[in-house]
Amino acid sequence: MRRLIIVALITLLATPAFAADPPKSEEEKTLYAVGLAIARQIAVFNFSPQELDMVKQGLADATEGKKPVVELEVYNKKIQELAKARLSAKVAAAGKIVLEQSAKEKGAVKTDSGLIYIPLGEGSGASPAASDTVKVNYRGTLADGTEFDSSYKRGQPAEVPLNAVIKCWTEGVQKMKVGGKAKLVCPSAIAYGENGAGPVIPPNATLVFEVELLDIVKTPEASPASTAPAK
Repeated sequence: MRRLIIVALITLLATPAFAADPPKSEEEKTLYAVGLAIARQIAVFNFSPQELDMVKQGLADATEGKKPVVELEVYNKKIQELAKARLSAKVAAAGKIVLEQSAKEKGAVKTDSGLIYIPLGEGSGASPAASDTVKVNYRGTLADGTEFDSSYKRGQPAEVPLNAVIKCWTEGVQKMKVGGKAKLVCPSAIAYGENGAGPVIPPNATLVFEVELLDIVKTPEASPASTAPAK
């Protein structure tokens, strides 16, 4: 399937458009949908019109059997690097907007580390220390609102040692009291930084957590079910 889409990409982008009318027949609509699918696959590059023209030139040369200006095998790594750089820049820009907007929310406090702490519900219990393990419910999202983790969906609170998670959590959860709820807006520097975290959290990502502090658990180990944001 992926090979067919790539072939379609080469054919469609290398061929000049011959009609501006919207698709009418089912076949035309299917071809239009192929274009949408292709656009999603290359969206990470965020091509400018000038850059897209250069992409089209490469596609045209390939489909017409012309000798390529560059060897694809040599530039495969550069393609991957460009995709990573474009994604990283896009994520960083989105994160900057979220940080600026969050700092203006009611009750928001920005700390020296860059953490933005927003109380959503005051608790009445004790506040944990960095050496404590806490029981929490939480939901984590990227700057664009994409959810990447949720104890609510797992149906089970997580037990998290605060000295074994990202700095944003270690700092932010200590500001809470048992029974309270807060939003932690974590700039990349105190989250996962330039490396990101696997395929879920991209490099330079600003993260947003809604955390409910249910209890302070005086045990050194986290629950096996916990998937909270570890270091």
